[in-house]
Amino acid sequence: MAYAIFEAGGRQFRAEAGDSIRMPLMNGDPGTKLTFDQVLLTADGDEVKTGQPMVTGAKVLGEIVEHGKERKIYVFKFKRRKNYKRKTGHRQQYTEVKITDLKLG
Repeated sequence: MAYAIFEAGGRQFRAEAGDSIRMPLMNGDPGTKLTFDQVLLTADGDEVKTGQPMVTGAKVLGEIVEHGKERKIYVFKFKRRKNYKRKTGHRQQYTEVKITDLKLG
């Protein structure tokens, strides 16, 4: 079981070939090929490589599947005895990426 931990959009993700990952919204249409070259760690069976800070020659290849929005999160503020209440909602946008291949370097 080979996997890699990579950084994209200010976050870290663990990927195996064939996985679908929800990432922060990225530019590109569905079907666009992506290459993530900021790989922090790779593992293939018992062999583990860690980067200083990145693993040289390692890449994660993926393809954009769709764009969407997460479920709504409600934010409620109030101050007691002051008749102050505010209710707002937020839906975070995401990009779903299917990991096609891992190049472990």
